[in-house]
This record gives sequence, C-alpha cells and structure tokens, in this order.
Amino acid sequence: MATMGINGFGRIGRLVFRAAVSNPSISLKAVNDPFMDLKYMVYQLKYDSVHGRFAGTVEAKEADGKEFLVVNGTEIQIFHEKDPAAIPWGAAGADYICESTGVFTAQEKAELHIKGGAKKVIISAPPKDAVPIYVVGVNHLDYKASDTVVSNASCTTNCLAPLTKVV
Repeated sequence: MATMGINGFGRIGRLVFRAAVSNPSISLKAVNDPFMDLKYMVYQLKYDSVHGRFAGTVEAKEADGKEFLVVNGTEIQIFHEKDPAAIPWGAAGADYICESTGVFTAQEKAELHIKGGAKKVIISAPPKDAVPIYVVGVNHLDYKASDTVVSNASCTTNCLAPLTKVV
C-alpha cells in the first residue's frame, strides 16, 4: 500500500485528498497547509462548491497538541508548516507527497519534502526547471524509479495531451 501526504489544501489538494481516501491501495497519512485551520479544512471537504458534498464522514480532532482530520473513522494528521523541510512526513508515515501549493515547483524546492522524510514528490503543476514531466497515456511508461521529484504537468496538459497524441 502506498502511503502519501498532501502539501497544499486548495482545489487540487482537496481533489487529490478525495481520490486518495476512496482508493484502497492508498493510505493518506498527512496534510500540510500553513494557511488553513482545521475547522475550515473540515468545512472545505464536507461542502465542495464544484464536486458536491463529501460522501463520508469528516470530523476534526485535537489530541496531545496534534490535529487530525478524521475521515470515515481514519485519522489523518494535519500540519501547518510554511517550510517543506519542517514537515515531518517521515514521522507521519507518508512516503509519497503531492506538492499542490503551486509554490515549490522547482527541483530544489520540491526536494525539501525529502528532508522531512518523504521518499518521492509529485508536483501537480508544470515545473520551473528540468523536473521530469509525465502524463498518463502519453509518456508515463518512461518514468524512472530513480526520479525523486516528478511533475504531472498542468491540468490543461492532462486534458489535451492524450487527445493530441491520438490526433
């Protein structure tokens, strides 16, 4: 089972969250967002203006100075760090990180998550430098296991690239 964390709980982070908690082969361990408090995270998950109500239970929990989203009975630890190197991904058990803030899109910045204990980082935006870009249905078979930071391009690219490949 893949263990993951999400950095950034905006539109993309919440969509990744919904996909992860509904996938039995993924265990979501932690979410980091320095600008969103726990109660607002609960609200944003429960009532999405585009995707509708969350199909499950979502609650906030605070214990021993830690915060958790409790989703369908499973605790997901919450952090509020601005510096990716300070997010304790390893301690939370998150190996794969979805970088969805739109801020840490260069190799050097995305690698800061690895200092926090992550093993791999997937940037959910076009990278600022030579980070490898993979698009499912186009070049995902070219993925190298040695890559520690990759990008899945932009939402526009993911929509248009497979169509362009066919044409």
